[in-house]
Amino acid sequence: MPTYEYECDACHHRFEKKQGFDAKPIAKCPRCGDRLRRVIHSAPVIFKGSGFYITDSRKKPPDMGKGSFESGDGGKEKGKKK
Repeated sequence: MPTYEYECDACHHRFEKKQGFDAKPIAKCPRCGDRLRRVIHSAPVIFKGSGFYITDSRKKPPDMGKGSFESGDGGKEKGKKK
């Protein structure tokens, strides 16, 4: 059974009420009898498991050949003099 939060427009009294999904929202404030409104909160999102990080689903780059990036020569040919 979900818990709903209500707030009075006049006296700003806030309270929570457990109600079923098919129950009608409460209309009157229990303190002053004025109009109530249901307070809406954003739902939390929790990511669990694999596949949520950029490194989990990223494809590996194709092999660029030996000596291009790993050796630190910036992709220059081997044997060239500086």
